[in-house]
Amino acid sequence: MNEERRDHSVARRAIRISFIVGVFILAAKYLAWLATGSVALYSDALESIVNVVAAGAAWYAIHLAGEPADDNHHYGHDKAEYFSAVLEGGLVLVAAFAIVSAAFERLRHAVALDSLGLGFALSVAASVANGVLAAWLVRTGRREKSPALQADGMHLWTDVFTTAGVLIGLGLAWFTGLWILDPIVAILVALNIVRVAWGLIRGAIRGLMDEALPEDEIEAIHATVTEHLGAAQQAHDLRTRRAGRRIFIQFHLVVPARMTVRASHAICDEIEAALAARFGDVLVTIHVEPEQEAVHEAFAPPTTRR
Repeated sequence: MNEERRDHSVARRAIRISFIVGVFILAAKYLAWLATGSVALYSDALESIVNVVAAGAAWYAIHLAGEPADDNHHYGHDKAEYFSAVLEGGLVLVAAFAIVSAAFERLRHAVALDSLGLGFALSVAASVANGVLAAWLVRTGRREKSPALQADGMHLWTDVFTTAGVLIGLGLAWFTGLWILDPIVAILVALNIVRVAWGLIRGAIRGLMDEALPEDEIEAIHATVTEHLGAAQQAHDLRTRRAGRRIFIQFHLVVPARMTVRASHAICDEIEAALAARFGDVLVTIHVEPEQEAVHEAFAPPTTRR
């Protein structure tokens, strides 16, 4: 339990840093918009507002996910992080709608922009800070197996590319005098934001729907269990899912009919320890069966069960 709390404290510290840095980045982008009046820079600043709000939601979700199992949540609170990712995706969609609304208004009344040099400098500084933060969050999220951290980091990476696209578009508008490029770039930013939002929501829904682990991880589970079967005959009916950082593994273990409960329990302990050593935070459920329950193919999926 203490180890679990330590792991979640790393994630909480990371998302707290993301929130604080995000506030400063938002301030820089807001000043860039005020200085220029660019709807494209407005779209960039609006996305940063979403970043800050989403980081706050992820902060709470990671805190909740770190709470131990209780009488009402026997399997813990790990899925809380998926709700944060769904919320972030929804907020991003709202930001996209607001950007498109402002951009269409500017399409009808394109105007020349002022103080682009100051706006560029502020946006570049904000983008560099965002890139450093995004890389750190994604790396930390993968190490800590935190969907909320990874979602926040990936969203920030998108924000970095968004800012780059905005600056390129505004540079072209400044060079050519075609100020209609400003709202056009904003609309392109909105479309990219919609794509990111869909990715965040889809990934969270997969976790909430208990989607099975990827094929390579399932194969690793097969190999680990097979290596530690001992006197057991086979394993089958494997089922897997992931909830936040935790992996759930369930299967049937076939043992000789005359094997004692103590002996079969020892095999289960060895398999569970091997899976934990390989995958980290796992919850393994093993149903022991006599040899009469053996199936033709080990690890046959549940649909082939007799």
